[in-house]
Amino acid sequence: MKYIPLPEPVFNSSFSIEKALLKRRSIREFSPYPLSIEEISQLLWAAQGVTHFEGFRTAPSAGALYPLEIYVVIGNVKNLKQGIYKYNPYHHELILVKSGDYKNELYQAALGQEWVKNGVVCFVITGVYDRTTRKYGSRGIRYVDMEAGHAAQNLLLQATALNIGCVTVGAFYDNQIRQILEIDIDEFPLYLIPAGKI
Repeated sequence: MKYIPLPEPVFNSSFSIEKALLKRRSIREFSPYPLSIEEISQLLWAAQGVTHFEGFRTAPSAGALYPLEIYVVIGNVKNLKQGIYKYNPYHHELILVKSGDYKNELYQAALGQEWVKNGVVCFVITGVYDRTTRKYGSRGIRYVDMEAGHAAQNLLLQATALNIGCVTVGAFYDNQIRQILEIDIDEFPLYLIPAGKI
C-alpha cells in the first residue's frame, strides 16, 4: 500500500463559521483548475479529522464508534496522481486504493449527474453499520446515517470557507460504487460529494 502524508490542517482562520453558514450553497458547476493537496487535507480533516488524543473527531459519533470511512476520487489535484484514496484520520494521511481516473465511472454510477464527472475531485462517505449496531442494535442504523450528515456538513462548511464548491449526491447505484471503490458488502456508500473551485 502507498501512504501519502497530508499537510497539517489549519485550525484558525479569518473566515467565521457564521459566514460559512450564510454563504454555503449547493454548487454544481466547477472551474477546471486543480485543487491543492493542502485544500484536500483541510476538507478531509473537517469531515473526520482527529481532534483529541483519545481519538475523538470533528463530527460526533454515537458511542465514539466511528463507523464512517471517507474516500476521495482524485481527478485534478496538484502534486497528487489521479486515483482513489482512502483517508486515515488517525495519521492524517491518504492510502492509495488504486490509480487512474474513475470520475466517469462514478458519473455513470450516479445516474449520469454531470457534476459528479465535472468536479475535480469527488468525496465518498461510506458507513460500516455493524460498528454501531453491535452496541445499539437496529437503532444504530439511524445513528450512522445521522453521523454521515454531520461529516458532510463539516466538509461543506469548510469548502465554503476555502471558496470551493460542493454538492451532496445521494442518487447512485450502491453496488456500482462498491465495485469502483473495491469495498466489502458490509460497507455502504452514503454520500457522493463532487467538488471544485467556483
